[in-house]
Amino acid sequence: MVVRKVGKYEVGRTIGEGTFAKVKFAQNTETGESVAMKVLDRTTIIKHKMVDQIKREISIMKLVRHPHVVRLHEVLASRTKIYIILEYITGGELFDKIVRHGRLSEAEALRYFQQLIDGVDFCHSKGVYHRDLKPENLLLDSVGNLKISDFGLSALPEPGVSILRTTCGTPNYVAPEVLSHKGYNGAVADVWSCGVILYVLMAGYLPFDDVDLTSLYSKIERAEFSCPSWFPVGAKSLIQRILDPNPETRIRIVDIRSDEWFKRNYVPAKYVEDEDVNLDDIDAVFDDPEVLQENVQPGNNDAGPLILNAFDLIILSQGLNLASLFARGQDHVNHQTRFVSRKPAKVVLSSMEVVAQSMGFKTHIRNYKMRVEGVSADKTSQFSVILEIFEVAPSFFMVDIQKAGGDAVEYLKFYKSFYNKLEDIIWKPPMETSAKICTFKSKSSKR
Repeated sequence: MVVRKVGKYEVGRTIGEGTFAKVKFAQNTETGESVAMKVLDRTTIIKHKMVDQIKREISIMKLVRHPHVVRLHEVLASRTKIYIILEYITGGELFDKIVRHGRLSEAEALRYFQQLIDGVDFCHSKGVYHRDLKPENLLLDSVGNLKISDFGLSALPEPGVSILRTTCGTPNYVAPEVLSHKGYNGAVADVWSCGVILYVLMAGYLPFDDVDLTSLYSKIERAEFSCPSWFPVGAKSLIQRILDPNPETRIRIVDIRSDEWFKRNYVPAKYVEDEDVNLDDIDAVFDDPEVLQENVQPGNNDAGPLILNAFDLIILSQGLNLASLFARGQDHVNHQTRFVSRKPAKVVLSSMEVVAQSMGFKTHIRNYKMRVEGVSADKTSQFSVILEIFEVAPSFFMVDIQKAGGDAVEYLKFYKSFYNKLEDIIWKPPMETSAKICTFKSKSSKR
């Protein structure tokens, strides 16, 4: 049997696989400790402009060393791979436990909630906002303690930045102000998600759920929910203060900690903040000039958006005028429009999904293509749109939007509303105003 080693780690079976990485079981040969090894291909993350996003995720995990956060041990690199060594968690997702057992006992739900608040509060103290808290991202260790994972959509804003604008997260758990596209406080939005999680732990189902997405978002915006009869008075009162649709009056974590029900049998997490976190080695892992200068050939790869070559760009443009790619795409006869973003493709895709769902449409995603389906505004016909992300230049991604079914007027109404709600991810040329970019030139708009 051949044993593969990376540094001091013996690498075993694959235990998870995502779009950009594989996760393998590994063992530290010096200590015998089991770890999870996240393996990323250098060429892939460089080609798809994922370096900054991966750096941010690693930086965040190095900052949030806490008993209730999955621990990052170290980052290693070879010429072709990046290896992120993580704590190995054996108890699975909290989500799976809820699926298997239904609602939890009051004592168990409260213990998990206390550990969640401890971990989230620590993240906030380091300036980190998770933005995708849900039972699927909460793991359980071998003794049943909660561990927060998956910081891929987390924010680590610059000092002095208090308002976040990127719409992301999982619809049923997202705070109403995130859906409003007017900016939000990351800490306050995370608290809302914690409240939804507490409700799910105690009820066994979601507080906000509806087959009709328009109705779902309406319920979230109005905080339209009711607590089951078996909820204790203390839990019910706390949940109502957390699921306050007004972020200004929503309870803060410091007040959650003072709540009488929350404090029952509360055992605060014990940790020693004794280590200086050095983020310099993260740049060293990625910034090997010999690797960054490798010739990466464009091509069709399901791991990321298609990279458009010169021939593709000419076909997509009007004649040889490539400027139309960076405007709004005026080929309204074919009901096709485009915009450009400098955000990572994964963030663009997540933002478009949340916005489309907040508008009441169903979404279906495969790789970097999304189909949006729903009923027209007058409820008389079906309506569908295809959106696909392409890489057109380093750090530039084009979203191509085409009407797949339904009325052309409905399509233009959809695009105007959709575009306006995505302003935080859309790149605009410095010389153009936002009014110029989103103006539609169609006969129907002329008086």
